[in-house]
Amino acid sequence: MNELDELRRESYESSRIYKERLKLFHDKNLVRKTLEPHQEVLLYSSRLHIFPGKLRSRWTGPFIVKVVYPYGAVEIENPVKGKIFKVNGQRLKPFLENFDRHESSEELVEPLYQDVPSARGPLSDTEKTFLGVMNISLK
Repeated sequence: MNELDELRRESYESSRIYKERLKLFHDKNLVRKTLEPHQEVLLYSSRLHIFPGKLRSRWTGPFIVKVVYPYGAVEIENPVKGKIFKVNGQRLKPFLENFDRHESSEELVEPLYQDVPSARGPLSDTEKTFLGVMNISLK
């Protein structure tokens, strides 16, 4: 009976240690954001997972931060409609107002291709037919 109690205590201790390590790992990967009142933020829209679109942004906004509560809750206001609501602070990211998309643009140039002699030798009849159908010239 003593051995069973000892095994049970060891398993509880092992479980407690595992939970502590998992919590430390999880908390280490959380990004702490400092949000201030009157700051503009973007809100992550999780509804877009239902109807995904390749080029659709999952961030909506900008919204204005009204109140920052302890433990991560944030009250934001929609400046267009004036509606105020509470959200989890992890769903927000700062809005960059003065972001210039054209600041780092580069001019693209056409690549120059050179004819490389085929290492295989001449083309077969089926390859010539395929190239003819696809309107590809090798000259």
